[in-house]
Parts: sequence; structure tokens; C-alpha cells
Amino acid sequence: MLHFTAIAATLLMSATTAAFAADTPSQKAPPDLATVRAKIKAKDFASARDDLFKLVNTNEHADVFNLLGFSLRKTGDYKNALTYYQKALERDPNHLGALEYLGELYVETKQPEKAKEQLATLAQLCPKGCEERDDLEKAIADAAKTN
Repeated sequence: MLHFTAIAATLLMSATTAAFAADTPSQKAPPDLATVRAKIKAKDFASARDDLFKLVNTNEHADVFNLLGFSLRKTGDYKNALTYYQKALERDPNHLGALEYLGELYVETKQPEKAKEQLATLAQLCPKGCEERDDLEKAIADAAKTN
């Protein structure tokens, strides 16, 4: 009987640990990005990029990757911007900002079908609309007018 009780206790502890693990968030909170966001708002993309490169190895968070991708794109480094948008989406597949900015990257690199794929994902995530969806729709429409 004692052996049975020990086995039951072990199974109960395993189940409790597994249940707790399922509730544990997969991503820690992002670092304070206020300074970086201020630099981006001021269009100081190179300085924001440099600050984000310092953060990226110790803060592998979707927001950090997304803003780094944005800063890289705004400085003309599309290849590395793509890499960081993808990293953001690996961390959070529903990251609205990364979906919008990746779509804008595709618009800027003349890949409208890929931009529309990002828009379709945003439409699913924001069926009633959201700023990211609206901004990407506008970017796609504006690009279509100029072509």
C-alpha cells in the first residue's frame, strides 16, 4: 500500500507541474522601449537600430525584434529587416505590428502578393479593423496607384 501511495503522489506532482507549465507565459515582458520608440518617432532610425542591437541578445522579445526590423527597413537594410520580422513572428505569430511592417517591407520591395498575405492575416486577427490592418491596406493601395 505504501508503494502505491508513493506512485500516486509522484503522478499527482507530475500532473500539477504539467498543468503549471501550460499556464506559464512563453515570453517574458519586453524591456523598456520608450527611448527607442522616441528615437523612431523622431525618425532617428540609425540610433534606434543601434540601441536595439544592444538589446536583442539579452531580450529576445517579439517587440524588440519587430522594432529592430522596422529600424533596419527604414535605413534601407531590407534583408536584415526581413530576418527580424520573421524572428518577431516566430515569438508571436499574431504580432500585429510585425505583420503590418512585414507587409510594408513587401510593398517596398515590390512583392504585392506577399504583402496581401500579411493583410489577409491581419484581416483574420482584426475582423472589425485595427490600425495595423488599416495602415497596410493604405500602403498596398498607394503602391498600386503608383504602378
